[in-house]
Amino acid sequence: MRLVLKLSAAIVGVLATLLCVGFLWLLLAPPALLRVGTGYAAKIVCSNVFIAGRDAGDVLAEDVQAPGHPLLKLVGIEVDMDQRLVEARLAGLIAPSVAVYRDGLGCAAVPDGDITKAQGMSAPVSEAVAVDETLVWPRGEKVDATDPRIVRVLADEALLGPSYRAIVVVKDGRIVGEIYGDGFNAQTPLLGWSMAKTVTGALTGMVAAEQGTDLETDRLFPEWTDAARSRIRVSDLLAMQSGLDFNEDYGDVTDVTRMLYLEPDMAAYVGSLPVASERGARFNYSSGESVLISRWCMSRFSDRETALAFPRTALFQPIGMRSAVLEADARGTLVGSSYLYATARDWGRFGLLLAQGGRWDGRPLLPADLITRMMAGTPASGGIYGGAQAWRQGPGGAADSTFGIDAEVLWMLGHDGQSVAVIPAENLVVVRMGLTPSRQAYRPQRLVAAVMQALR
Repeated sequence: MRLVLKLSAAIVGVLATLLCVGFLWLLLAPPALLRVGTGYAAKIVCSNVFIAGRDAGDVLAEDVQAPGHPLLKLVGIEVDMDQRLVEARLAGLIAPSVAVYRDGLGCAAVPDGDITKAQGMSAPVSEAVAVDETLVWPRGEKVDATDPRIVRVLADEALLGPSYRAIVVVKDGRIVGEIYGDGFNAQTPLLGWSMAKTVTGALTGMVAAEQGTDLETDRLFPEWTDAARSRIRVSDLLAMQSGLDFNEDYGDVTDVTRMLYLEPDMAAYVGSLPVASERGARFNYSSGESVLISRWCMSRFSDRETALAFPRTALFQPIGMRSAVLEADARGTLVGSSYLYATARDWGRFGLLLAQGGRWDGRPLLPADLITRMMAGTPASGGIYGGAQAWRQGPGGAADSTFGIDAEVLWMLGHDGQSVAVIPAENLVVVRMGLTPSRQAYRPQRLVAAVMQALR
């Protein structure tokens, strides 16, 4: 019996030691996956608190924990309104991460912990311009009349999809119908995720036109001295066919999650990745390439301040996207792949710009050939992706025609069910924002088809 007791005590001692060692390991060297989780939580809460004005607890519960990995339910947050930062930890102690807010640049994850350096990044902020409620959208915010046919379409919850947050329908330059989910309204800035890529495509065309630079130019960055990288062109990045070996899979520690939550300088990380194929040979959807595009665009300006102000002065202000905030990483590079917040109406304004062939108030704002480049499906993608950061087919893999859509659609698509469908031939834009994970298999094509049918 004494032997049994001694063995039992020894086993308990060993287990206790292992638990202590394991706990210390989690505290001192947490796995990268846990840091991705807390980094994601801190960043999402930060942006929604300081840009969208939402309650931090609601954002943590609804945006981070409800749709995410079960471990995220163990994440807690602390919000410092004075320092304008958010800290997140697992179980109150493990894998601490922080995100900070900067004027004009929104929030950034700070994986290296250098909060002071990250906070030193800022962009010029113009004085707020009062919205004229008497002017009809898009000049102002007044919606003078909705179309009863669209009102009936928007009454169908199945078409709106699970956890929708905003739907805006624009026809012939006017909002003809809109609806908002509980807790959201026409003034709530919403994250478009990868819809930001299409905006980045537009900005790239504008920068190239202003600077007199050909999008076929190569030798993009000084550190790209090897033959494979030096041949990559701006147009290759725009079409997602640079050949860089970037892994876009989510749910684990891959290139995209490492870039967004573990790297303070996102562009430097992506630029260091190996080349997997000859440029133009394969289509590889890559948020990393969009960040490199942002870095290249910013490099065309003589100073960082002008580069950071360009999206606002050249695009957002001229078309009235007053709510738009294109966020930058901890080193000040605009995250043109993923982090643009704007109200659903402002996403509609950008969609209207595309529907009008890049013209606004009758004058050209985007380069004449940019929309053509967006609409031209690339051979490497099998025609489903255009040459300037936009999709030629809706989500899910099926052709738009299978949903009854009989016109060409330019799609802006983002994580968790964000979409803007632009149908130039119909002068129609359909914005759909929500928190709808892909596993729910929601297809915005059904909504778009119903809107098109109702308006005919």
